[in-house]
Amino acid sequence: MKVTVPQENLARGLNIVSRAVSSRSTLPVLGNILIEAEDGSVRLAATNLELSITCWIGGKISEKGSTTVPARTFADLVSALPADQVQLSLDSKTQSLNVKSGSSNNDIKCLDANDFPPIPVQNLEGAVQLNVADFKGMIQQVAFAASTDEARPVLMGVLLNVEKDRATMVAADGFRLSVRKATLKTSVPQPINVIIPARALHELARIAGDGDETIHMLVPKGRGQVIFRVKDIQLVAQLVDGTFPDYQQIIPRGYKSRTLVSTAALLKACRQAEIFAREGLNVARIDIRQAKGEMQPSELEISAVSEETGKNETIVEATVDGIGLLIAFNVKFLREALEVVQTPNVALETSAPNAPGVLKPVGDEDFLHVIMPMHV
Repeated sequence: MKVTVPQENLARGLNIVSRAVSSRSTLPVLGNILIEAEDGSVRLAATNLELSITCWIGGKISEKGSTTVPARTFADLVSALPADQVQLSLDSKTQSLNVKSGSSNNDIKCLDANDFPPIPVQNLEGAVQLNVADFKGMIQQVAFAASTDEARPVLMGVLLNVEKDRATMVAADGFRLSVRKATLKTSVPQPINVIIPARALHELARIAGDGDETIHMLVPKGRGQVIFRVKDIQLVAQLVDGTFPDYQQIIPRGYKSRTLVSTAALLKACRQAEIFAREGLNVARIDIRQAKGEMQPSELEISAVSEETGKNETIVEATVDGIGLLIAFNVKFLREALEVVQTPNVALETSAPNAPGVLKPVGDEDFLHVIMPMHV
């Protein structure tokens, strides 16, 4: 293998695929990145067997070939090279990769590419087409609510349901639930109902870029995988086995109090309360108060107390439709939900101190977030 590639392109490609490198595997080759030169491009790929990321970069190929190079060593070296052409030459007998750029000359010990797990390069015929910005928005508003508890693997995933031209993405961790819907530009011939690891979606959002590019999504039959392709990047993730909880049963059907507040003002109040609440269990009390008189505004008071640090109380002007109510939430969860609300105002719907609350952006019916109460 002999190739010449721009340092900038090689560094970018390595940064993209490195996140899929396994850090805890007993197989040494999973700590490496595959480099394959053929058909006018250089293919970089990494996998931890659950997530695989592939990136193609342009380069001048003098001789085809492939190898796997230690991920951290290679990425650190390339990032330290001058912004010039990088020449890669492989001695296939010794599996030594010579990396040359300017006055820098390096040899890296590699492992045979035949030991690297095969990563499919799928024909994307029949793939669902998704707008990058829209799909990243869905991921941003949902994936953060997925569980990190490995004892409940189904909840570590995000449910994606696509029927005709409607897509729904759902995540829950037992304490909160996030639901986001969107309309696709084209309809799908067959419904899709899969659970995708939240980590895979976070990585997809990170590498997908911005703008009006298209993400192609394919769920090959019988493979237990989902494949995403955007421009010169492919991400393959193993689907989560199991049945996602019936999230519709978790969403309250009504409310006794609907409180409209400024998203920015409530978010700022939550951030202040969290400074004190984080010393304990992140408990913050939400006191919803109706107007005391015709000339008095309704208000919402958020407060948190720490035996070690002190206490915080912040009053936010609000419009309250219904009863006054005192309820407590995990303020970290409330803050994270408000951070993904994209409208100026938000509605908090509540029914009782021991019943879930629902956050809904005012003017956006495609997103809602359910948050379970805490004991006051």
